[in-house]
Amino acid sequence: MNLKSFKLKILDRYILSQVIMATVACILLFIVIWIAPETLLKVIKRTLAGSYTVQVAIQILLLEVPKILNKALPVGLLLGALFTFDKLSKDSEITVMRSFGISFSRIVAPVIVFSLFITAACFVVYDKLIPLSVKRYNVIQHENPSSHFVYTFKDDNGSPLKIMIVSNFDNDTIEKLVVLNFSGEQYSDANILSNILIAENAVYKDKIWILPVAKRYELNKDGIFNLIKSVDNVEVVKGQKAQDVYTLMTYSVKRERELNNKELYSYLKLLKKEHLMDEYSYMLNKYLQRYFHSLICIMFAVLGCLLGFSQPREQRLIGFTVAIAIVFSYYITLPFFDLLAEKRVMPPYLTASIQPLAILAAMYIVKKIKDL
Repeated sequence: MNLKSFKLKILDRYILSQVIMATVACILLFIVIWIAPETLLKVIKRTLAGSYTVQVAIQILLLEVPKILNKALPVGLLLGALFTFDKLSKDSEITVMRSFGISFSRIVAPVIVFSLFITAACFVVYDKLIPLSVKRYNVIQHENPSSHFVYTFKDDNGSPLKIMIVSNFDNDTIEKLVVLNFSGEQYSDANILSNILIAENAVYKDKIWILPVAKRYELNKDGIFNLIKSVDNVEVVKGQKAQDVYTLMTYSVKRERELNNKELYSYLKLLKKEHLMDEYSYMLNKYLQRYFHSLICIMFAVLGCLLGFSQPREQRLIGFTVAIAIVFSYYITLPFFDLLAEKRVMPPYLTASIQPLAILAAMYIVKKIKDL
């Protein structure tokens, strides 16, 4: 019994070492192929033109790696497992193992354990590395996206009380703010403005939006200006609502990949609270994908083992062709499911899980075909 256990441990180490080497090679190859056509060429051109120093060029290339790594990890694991088990099948090593009574599931066990580590790494890449790399990239490129932001305050009946329009927002700088205040009265089904505040800049501090210097345009019921005056230190909105509006504005200039899991979860709660359901559905889909895409590593590892296993006279090119087709289909359909979630054609929980379910179905079909 002890001798058998010892042999199995040797077997685990042997299979694991083969899979690790093949996976690392596939990951590196994937990164090089992905980064080479456009990013590398663009960086080289800008370096030769003097826009980048060599140091900055290297930093930019390194900062591109995390965004590629989240795709390279599952694909590298799939191809690494496939290549290893194809080689083991070609050399009849799997046949010898099974002749000693070792089941196929036991042979695959070390690959599954390795895939758990890759899954954790993929999750960390999503949660930590990509947001950090994007922020650092924006600093190097001096890219601080500004945005036009509009927020409408409504009463319990859905009628507008106030509309805030920010013409430009860049980090902590809020420029050219316009506030439309409604009187609460209606005329011909239209809400009547009571006054308009216009300021060159605004300040958000301690849950208060303040206009240091502004002009107030008072309107009568006919919509005609009857008073224009300068006002100082006008509090536009304060309290929790002020913080919610500021958070929405801050996140409106960020892409999903710039937010870590904690930030994205907080943003989701705020979107749901504000009933911004299109943005909520899209962001929830991307949030769930982080978990499902990480778990795809385990599925891809098992699928690679199944596709790599072949009978003595079986065409081995078939396994690699199927693997490439699955990878291509998986990534090419991601934007499609993002769109379905954003337009609320399908619920985010379905759009995020339908691809992993399809991979599970593919695993089951391959297992049946291979008769394992």
